[in-house]
Amino acid sequence: MTLHVFNPEHDIALASGLSNFTAPHAARQLRYDLGFLPALWAAEDDLVLVDDVEHALKCYQRLARAVRRHHIPPLPVTTPRFVSAGKRDGLSGETSLTAVDPWGWDTALSAKLRRGGVGACLLPTSEQLAAVRELSHRHTAARLLPLLRLPGTVGEAFECHDISAVEHLLTLYPRLVLKAPWSSSGRGLRFVDASTMQSSHAVQLRGWLTNILSTQGSVMAEPYYPKVCDFGMEFYSNADDTVSYCGLSLFHTANGAYTGNLLATEQAKRQSLSRYVSTDLLDAVQAEICRYLPGILAGSYCGPLGIDMMIVSPLPPSSPYSFLLHPCVEINLRRTMGHVALALVPTDDDIRRVMRIHFIQNNYYLKIEQL
Repeated sequence: MTLHVFNPEHDIALASGLSNFTAPHAARQLRYDLGFLPALWAAEDDLVLVDDVEHALKCYQRLARAVRRHHIPPLPVTTPRFVSAGKRDGLSGETSLTAVDPWGWDTALSAKLRRGGVGACLLPTSEQLAAVRELSHRHTAARLLPLLRLPGTVGEAFECHDISAVEHLLTLYPRLVLKAPWSSSGRGLRFVDASTMQSSHAVQLRGWLTNILSTQGSVMAEPYYPKVCDFGMEFYSNADDTVSYCGLSLFHTANGAYTGNLLATEQAKRQSLSRYVSTDLLDAVQAEICRYLPGILAGSYCGPLGIDMMIVSPLPPSSPYSFLLHPCVEINLRRTMGHVALALVPTDDDIRRVMRIHFIQNNYYLKIEQL
């Protein structure tokens, strides 16, 4: 029996590195409202840890009705086994647990589960947690990116340990995207050019840089590329040190924050991307990831992961390609909303829906809508 956990605060918890970590209110609300999500991939007898059993069941049943309306295969479990995190001894009596499958592993979640009664034998060691945190640093994506630079692709990334390194890169590239090594989606990003460093915002930017360098040790810098669309590839890192491909994820963002996913068959998603790049290139990048990523992970991570990518307009415009593929914008060593979308694939290539998270009257709702 596996215990599944949705902990959307994972990225922020990783950045803190603390075992006694209190998630921001928005993350706690998201966990409360969407805690039922692991029931989409849990087995019949598995447990799903939630904040409120009655609320989770209500949300799951609402999604099940939407699934039927939109010609998506029925959810795998009729009545999931939700267990509340509010009971101090809610997990200590579950002696038949054999595994824990969270959204993402971090020190804070491990400490929380241990306090809740989960045996240490089912939790990662401190060394394993440290390895996952190190691999979740954005420099891991910078290591993989050069190995994926096939014809028709673009992308560079640099780790800077001081402000002067950022200033030097601004003499080589007209505009940069600066990223904190650990941060949640849409946060920890700054867009800068040479004029920014001299503008009225320079003091604020330098303060941000100084803080990131002090607390996280470095900052990642990447050339800015004119994005056409976001997408990703979802994978699973296996116990035998191989990486398996799970499927494409076509998603939307606003100011860097996730807003929704396309629900469609793999063939339909490939057809959508083929307007910009060849499916042969997508297949080649997928194969190279499965080839090289196991060596980078070095057996230190087992579980779901996602690699964010994007289609960009070429710079300079004289490029022989109409569009270019950036094959590794970020690596998320955790489950992603793309994995959720893969659990809700329509029955037909002609059916396309969108999965969105709405925030209405202080609550989050997962909704399936017509395109």
